[in-house]
Amino acid sequence: MRNSQLRKIIVTALFAAIIFIGISVFQIPIPALIGRPFVHFGNALTALAIMFLGFGYGTLAGAIGLGLFDVTHGYASTAYLTVLEVVIVAAVVTLVFRLLRRDDTKKWHIVIVAFVAGFTKIFTSFGNSVIEGVAYQGMQWHAAVVGAIASEPATIVNSITTFVLVMILYYPLKKVLNRSGLI
Repeated sequence: MRNSQLRKIIVTALFAAIIFIGISVFQIPIPALIGRPFVHFGNALTALAIMFLGFGYGTLAGAIGLGLFDVTHGYASTAYLTVLEVVIVAAVVTLVFRLLRRDDTKKWHIVIVAFVAGFTKIFTSFGNSVIEGVAYQGMQWHAAVVGAIASEPATIVNSITTFVLVMILYYPLKKVLNRSGLI
């Protein structure tokens, strides 16, 4: 039991580091009215962490990786929103993966979970943009909603990237984690 717990902590730390690197190294800025969005690997890697580690440890890995990026790259004031997004995405991804009995022998199950991860991100990013518009840019509620809607194309690009990367990376990553004895 203790060895299993230590393994989960090690894989959580590994995912947190990979998520941080995945968002720090690979960035393609996307124009938006609110915020400074960019395409990155962080969301997909967070979804993968949740799939491999479950809700608790997966959420922790995503919150540390994405939150640490925010704190170290000029987004500290809104890092809590990123962590909140991770919690929501983790809850939805975990629920869907559990409903599919965590059965990854059927590739379409991974497609569904990848789609859900990307789709959920659309809603959490919208909420994040509204809060950011009202709280940090001084917008009225309706203006923040309009601005968030206008910023959705950037979110959709990021969501599609998450969807595609989860599908591409799930099985190779599983193989590596299995061979190394980490899962």
